Amino acid sequence: MRVFWKTLRVLASGISCYCRSVSHSFRIELEREDDGRWIAEVPDLAGVLCYGATRDEAIARVQALALRVLAERLDHAEAPAELLNVSFLAA
Repeated sequence: MRVFWKTLRVLASGISCYCRSVSHSFRIELEREDDGRWIAEVPDLAGVLCYGATRDEAIARVQALALRVLAERLDHAEAPAELLNVSFLAA
């Protein structure tokens, strides 16, 4: 996880504030099942696992689920309310 400090300026009021920005890359693990389906998992997020008919479909579905999990955590104050930069790396 990388942390960056950024200065945000509100030009209309002339107020400056310093906000912390967090950058995190999530690893996606992929495996092909015996029946031909693909399974994709984000090990850093418990329960974030999806099937797809193709590799790309499995990746797209697991990314969408991971983003929903992160949004839920932010909504329920289970994650820091900082500016968040998320990326995914398929293994």
